[in-house]
Amino acid sequence: MGDSTVTSLEDRENTAVPDSLTASERPRLLRRLRTPRRPRLWFEILLIAVSYWTYSLIRNAVPEQRAQALRNADWIWRMEHHLGIAVEESVNHAVNSVTWLIVGMNYYYATLHFIVTLSVLVWLFRCHPGRYAATRLVLFATTGVALVGYYLYPLAPPRLMNGGDFVDTVMVHQTWGSMASGDLKHMSNQYAAMPSMHIGWSLWCGLTIFALASVPWVRVLGLLYPVATLLVIVATANHFWLDAVGGVLCLLFGFTVARLWYGTLPYRLPRTVPHRGRPS
Repeated sequence: MGDSTVTSLEDRENTAVPDSLTASERPRLLRRLRTPRRPRLWFEILLIAVSYWTYSLIRNAVPEQRAQALRNADWIWRMEHHLGIAVEESVNHAVNSVTWLIVGMNYYYATLHFIVTLSVLVWLFRCHPGRYAATRLVLFATTGVALVGYYLYPLAPPRLMNGGDFVDTVMVHQTWGSMASGDLKHMSNQYAAMPSMHIGWSLWCGLTIFALASVPWVRVLGLLYPVATLLVIVATANHFWLDAVGGVLCLLFGFTVARLWYGTLPYRLPRTVPHRGRPS
């Protein structure tokens, strides 16, 4: 009986050791995950490619719900009239009367959204590796919550409103590159206007450039970029003002996620991190 008691106590002690070790390892593992590391090029290229493919797949797979999207657009338009900010139609017509300007805005809308965002990611990767992962997390969290918005609140852009007098500038001026008009419109969800990721992404770019760039005029350009984007999305009748507000709220969510995970804002993290093992 004494031997069996001793054996039983030893068994309990032996089985308790792995549990205590596991518990002590958990904080260490969490700290490692939250510690900024030097990004690996192959992983980042793969992650961005897969993430954008997934984003496009989910965004375009959301049921278009045309009738509900048009009703929501009518409600947004009435709300903006109530708030006294329903000037999108006037901006759309005024800019459309200047051909070179609206054509330039059409190309701006179709291209810079991707070019500038990727350029900022590359710049962060090369010049701010310690802040890259956290700042990228902001962008990814912003985009992820936007997908929820597309599903829960289908919204027609102004150019597709019933009874509206907005000009579809891509159709009128026959410019290329937009997934929202012309022959390419069947490849993209036409009723995913809320929130505006043109604003979410451009504001992410602008704040990142302003916070981290060392050249004053570059920092000013960073702040002007989301302002110019706001004018473009309204002038081309692709978004309401309130869609832009939705994009800002999504970005705030993205910063909150990064702040909770890393314990500080991405821009306050160390600029560089030491190499670990062989550089990628």
